[in-house]
Amino acid sequence: EVEVVESGGGSVQAGGSLLLSCVVTGMRGSTCKMGWYRQTPGQEREFVSSISHQDTKFYADFVKGRFTISQDNAKATLYLQMNSLQTEDTAVYYCGAGTISGDGTCTYNFWGQGTQVTVSS
Repeated sequence: EVEVVESGGGSVQAGGSLLLSCVVTGMRGSTCKMGWYRQTPGQEREFVSSISHQDTKFYADFVKGRFTISQDNAKATLYLQMNSLQTEDTAVYYCGAGTISGDGTCTYNFWGQGTQVTVSS
């Protein structure tokens, strides 16, 4: 059974930093991509950042220059270094693991339970 577990969330003041981690276990083979999404109450889950198996990285405009995504394939672990945090970054952050679906596309088929990030002014 595939399990995705996030950690590293917490409460910080604006301007502070947090490092989120995501460990994927139980997966046969490797992921095709992994990513971070976030969600606040009453809002849709939104894309934050992703990284392909080949290390191609994408960022949402609102985190460019502040957040850095990385991965350790040997440890099946994804990271999100979040610097210069703002109150607007407060959300539950979810880690997604992408695998190749039946139609050949790379799809987030596995999600963690999320980790809360709270940024206070």
